Amino acid sequence: MHMRGLLGLVLLMVSVGSLPSLRHATPPALWSSSGSPVLCLLPRAEAELRCRVPGGPLCSGRGRCNCGVCICQVTEAGKYYGPLCECQDWVCEIYDGKVCAGHGKCDCGKCKCDEGWYGEACQYPTTCNLTRKKSNEMCKNSQDIICSGAGTCQCGRCKCVNSGGSGLVYGKFCECDDRECIDDETEEICTGHGQCYCGNCYCEAGWHGDKCEFQCDITPWEIKKRCTSPDGKICSNRGTCVCGECTCHDVDPTGDWGDIHGDTCECDERNCKAVYDRYSDDFCSGHGQCNCGKCDCKEGWTGKKCEHPRSCPLSAEESAKKCKGNSNLPCSGRGKCECGQCTCFPPGDNRVYGKNCECDDRQCESVDGNVCGGHGICSCGRCVCQEGWFGKLCQYSRKCNMTEEESRSLCESADGVLCSGKGSCHCGKCICSPQEWYISGDFCECDDRDCDKHDGLICTGNGVCNCGNCECWEGWNGNACEIWLGTEYP
Repeated sequence: MHMRGLLGLVLLMVSVGSLPSLRHATPPALWSSSGSPVLCLLPRAEAELRCRVPGGPLCSGRGRCNCGVCICQVTEAGKYYGPLCECQDWVCEIYDGKVCAGHGKCDCGKCKCDEGWYGEACQYPTTCNLTRKKSNEMCKNSQDIICSGAGTCQCGRCKCVNSGGSGLVYGKFCECDDRECIDDETEEICTGHGQCYCGNCYCEAGWHGDKCEFQCDITPWEIKKRCTSPDGKICSNRGTCVCGECTCHDVDPTGDWGDIHGDTCECDERNCKAVYDRYSDDFCSGHGQCNCGKCDCKEGWTGKKCEHPRSCPLSAEESAKKCKGNSNLPCSGRGKCECGQCTCFPPGDNRVYGKNCECDDRQCESVDGNVCGGHGICSCGRCVCQEGWFGKLCQYSRKCNMTEEESRSLCESADGVLCSGKGSCHCGKCICSPQEWYISGDFCECDDRDCDKHDGLICTGNGVCNCGNCECWEGWNGNACEIWLGTEYP
């Protein structure tokens, strides 16, 4: 019996040689039919020694040690790997939305840079052909602050200052500071009950507060139920649900009580205004009362915003049609319509005119207020250039004293691509593709589709889009230039 058992053991150990290569790498062991060793011939101390870096946790704290071999605890396929479960591909640095800035490969959590690039995210070129002025311009955030005051500019790219290598300050312009997420008492990020992204805590279910420091006393199901609006959306997509209560988004930067309200933010009084004005009480064209975003008109008035007098011989539809002209919006979105007649706004500004307010000579102005670059005249919002000049704002001269090489060198963006691959170069200036109206910028690097819209218009028709941000005409404010700040309501 003893000899038969010993013979069986020998045969079983011989059979291990025919198993997959993974078992070749393990110390001698007996394997069960499920594939896990049932007997390890290594002492426990020696097995564990093989499973850790000296002084470190077993299997990097991400797996279990099985006879000197780490079995990684994979919750999402492919994330943990390596002999000691030390590798995580998803922790490689990201710059400008690209892993390893698109100039390297992610290897075990670290970027291996292509030749000519360096940095933790391969974001820095080893040689720089930019002037200091151009480099600094590329490092400025939307407030024109170089690297948000939290880093230094290196060849048009920000290098964030992180004392002790904390990595808490990051972003293309060092605009993200995750130190804002650290709780003063516990010194934990988001008090251990959430994730920090760009300085803001996103809390786990059941927790809330700026740093996830407060716990809700109701279930996640009840929280969702209380915050769901009649149309089935959380806080009507116009607010944030905090522990079963909606905090409505307010477009007013002062933070005062705004035009969006209701238990689930279902009421939006902006819908009652012919032109959105945060500071005006002139709801429903002055001819009705606003009731949860809908106008109840006074006698003698009708229309969605009580803008149409019943005494008008035209119907509301006929009136709106006459005010539209060739535009998609009544009065081109730049005025109010009453009985088929447009009143352009802002009041007294003779740059907006036309039967349907279709002419807006503000479109001829550059950011510094120069009309048609000083090389043309504005006619109904379009520049008519003098001889020898061309471009939307007559900014390009047909004469050029540069060589082709000199011109191209001035048109190359930081990555060495001519006009970002979205335009042509003329005398050292990029002319962006007219087929892609939304492309702009000195190097055609901007996408004006990023500008906020209101009432279907970019910058509400009350400003110009400058590299994805609205720059409002005088008297207007807001991310989409939707707020009229003037003393007289248009």
